[in-house]
Amino acid sequence: MYTILIVDDDTILCRNIALAVRTSGYNVLTAQNGTDGIAQCAQADLILLDVMMPDMNGYTCCEAIRQITDAPVLFLTSCSEEQEIVSGLDAGGDDYITKPFRLAELLSRIKANLRRVQPRSELPDMELTAAEEALLRYLIQNTGHYVTREQILAACWDSKGSYVNDNTLSVHISRLREKLSSAHFGQILTKRGMGYQWVRGDKA
Repeated sequence: MYTILIVDDDTILCRNIALAVRTSGYNVLTAQNGTDGIAQCAQADLILLDVMMPDMNGYTCCEAIRQITDAPVLFLTSCSEEQEIVSGLDAGGDDYITKPFRLAELLSRIKANLRRVQPRSELPDMELTAAEEALLRYLIQNTGHYVTREQILAACWDSKGSYVNDNTLSVHISRLREKLSSAHFGQILTKRGMGYQWVRGDKA
């Protein structure tokens, strides 16, 4: 089950969003300011982030969140000006929705952004580096298919270069295999000319 973090100082709006999100089958975390949002972001699969908050604006908060997690960030903003949208994307956001909005539209945006995310509860209970987690999530998302080194690099390399490059990919794959073996959580197969494929533990 996915976990959604709502970071918004508007308590009524936050409560209404939380109710709609919880009713739709998601776990919910809430924060009334950016500081609390940053403290909880590692537990979330997706973050709804207000732009205007008392302790810091959403852009500054998002930049801090990006140092911790690559979970999708959807900005909640009352401004639809192009520059505001650009600022949100430049800060590391993935999407935005303009207030006031319909809850049905918000839930649709959440669903669309979660299509590329593996729920944290479905990952093995073991310590993974940011690179290892990104690799595992990508492989699990492509279960049943081989993915090439180029596809992995394109999916797991972030704008700050903090995940992997071609020279270290093999090392990350090797270390991830060792951890998966210890956790009995499937395995990563290699096929020459085709790439890598993750296989669940019950099929390995």
